[in-house]
Amino acid sequence: MPDNANAQIHTPAGDKPALRAAMLARRKALAPAAVLQAGRSANALLDTVPRWREAREVLVYLDFGGEVATRPVIEALLERGVRVLAPRCRPGEAGVLDVACLSCLSELSPGAYGILEPDPARCPALECVRPDAALIPAVAFDLRGGRLGFGQGYYDRLLASPGFEHTFLAGLAHAFQVVAALPLDPWDRPVHAVVTEKEILWPIP
Repeated sequence: MPDNANAQIHTPAGDKPALRAAMLARRKALAPAAVLQAGRSANALLDTVPRWREAREVLVYLDFGGEVATRPVIEALLERGVRVLAPRCRPGEAGVLDVACLSCLSELSPGAYGILEPDPARCPALECVRPDAALIPAVAFDLRGGRLGFGQGYYDRLLASPGFEHTFLAGLAHAFQVVAALPLDPWDRPVHAVVTEKEILWPIP
């Protein structure tokens, strides 16, 4: 198991609600400067992964609540001329995400839960997307690439939709968010790599 200070998280990984609460509390306690630096460090590591570096269409997400900052990643992708996609909660349909194209950070506006999303007035939802790579959030990841989300199934549904069959999935998290094992359901799709501010973890089969 990597040296990622998980000894400070004493909640058993099988207790999803307690683990989720512990991880979120620790994440929210992080200083903004630490969150931003984690994003810069993670972006530098992502840039060493060939499938990420060669991707021409990438799905990202907008961080909140102490998540590793995604702005450095988004800025780097836009600078490279990559087609950047971002999710938006679909009004009136709980657990469903639409995907829109994002050409600059000024096209973002606060959406559901106060999280930045592509402004629907400027970024219409796309009917079909086939991203080469995707940045995936989680409350926690494990060493098999499994993820613990918020329990509402947003990304389970998105990753099961057409167009994501061959997408390279990169989980993004602080090092302390990686645990040895999480309880997984049959529909859970593991990520191909977990990127932290310290290292890239390639899942154990």
